[in-house]
Amino acid sequence: MINEEAEKILKYKNLITDIHCMWNVKAKVMPVIIGATGTISRSLRQYLSKIPGKHEIKETAKKKKKTAILSTAHILRQVLT
Repeated sequence: MINEEAEKILKYKNLITDIHCMWNVKAKVMPVIIGATGTISRSLRQYLSKIPGKHEIKETAKKKKKTAILSTAHILRQVLT
């Protein structure tokens, strides 16, 4: 997951530069990586704390895990039949 986060940050570096040049505002990439089983990165809390508003990681992670597991099961059923 650490490699994927770094990859996303590098991928969008040019976009951040363009946003700064075009609108003269600061921008930052905040990668949100969710694994196939719903696992989330340790730095997600750090990124979300920089965004104004209330965020419930526990509930979001729980929903994402359920969605990921159900989607994986659906794909497996399609492949096996």
